[in-house]
Amino acid sequence: MLEACLMNAAFLLPPENAHKASILALKTGLVSHYPIISDPRIMIRIFDLDFPSPLGLAAGYDKNAEVPDEILHLGFGFTEVGTVTPKPQSGNPQPRLFRLVEDEAVINRLGFNNQGHEAMLGRMQARQNNPGIVGINIGANKDSADFVADYEAGIEKFYPYASYFMVNVSSPNTPGLRDLQMGDALTVLLNRVDEKSQQLADIQGLRKPVILKIAPDLDAKQMDEIAKAVTKSNLDGLAISNTTLARPLLKNQTNANEAGGLSGKPLFEISTRILAEMRNRLGDRLPMIGIGGVANTADVISKLQAGASLVQLYTSLVYGGPGLPSRIVSELKDYLEKNNIAHVSELTGSQTGSWLK
Repeated sequence: MLEACLMNAAFLLPPENAHKASILALKTGLVSHYPIISDPRIMIRIFDLDFPSPLGLAAGYDKNAEVPDEILHLGFGFTEVGTVTPKPQSGNPQPRLFRLVEDEAVINRLGFNNQGHEAMLGRMQARQNNPGIVGINIGANKDSADFVADYEAGIEKFYPYASYFMVNVSSPNTPGLRDLQMGDALTVLLNRVDEKSQQLADIQGLRKPVILKIAPDLDAKQMDEIAKAVTKSNLDGLAISNTTLARPLLKNQTNANEAGGLSGKPLFEISTRILAEMRNRLGDRLPMIGIGGVANTADVISKLQAGASLVQLYTSLVYGGPGLPSRIVSELKDYLEKNNIAHVSELTGSQTGSWLK
């Protein structure tokens, strides 16, 4: 009842204030801990990491690594902090975050607002010995003279503390960033990031997985280019996808034309189709994380069937509340049992073809 009241109160606040209030609620213990469901059918080993379940929280919520352990206590199998940039930056002018309640969606043009590497570093060091998989989503400062150098700096700064790295070149809110997804620019990025990662792996004796997060706004030629570059690289995984600049038919017309990336339910079909397209191009060469519009257990299953090994959500937490991840994981376990599926990995790629045009 307390959490229901907190959610109702949050919707009376401007979106960014509500976000800050939710972080505070987690810090102060106002949000319940939910049991982590332990079942061998949903535990999955990917990237040489043992995930309690395939469901995680996407980057964007815990930008500064303020509450990663509290998030894991909501029942997620893993979480991802960031996006973090080398220098602190305030992001784009407000207002820059808009609810589309009727669509269970959000439009944001935040622009990588975060406290920077040093602020996050202290928090990640403080939780270094805590259990749980916490990835770090790294980005570039808007005014950087060398975007790729910012990604190298992120890997170097956090290498001892990250379970994995998510290289975010697909946010639509930093001018020029998405250009790194294409052609020679992507090859250069992947080579330099891999070289930096390998240097640190040699020193520390442990390789940390590096995953590339791409946009959903891609045509066939662009997807071919990404697949070609990825195939030639040592990348460990692909995350699909970030928010979209497209505006599918939306019920809320008040905020529909706001600039920025759209997330939530309207993104589900767009992002899942791109996931299937990339799975079709790359096969099972490397694991994929399905992101975009995930609101319930059926959506998680669909992402897995389209080609994902892991699934992340974020926007649906705004509308579904803190009990959502635990409920989804429990229902996923029940689905496997009911359908005599021995392990969740059997779902991965089982219906890729049905999502292809």
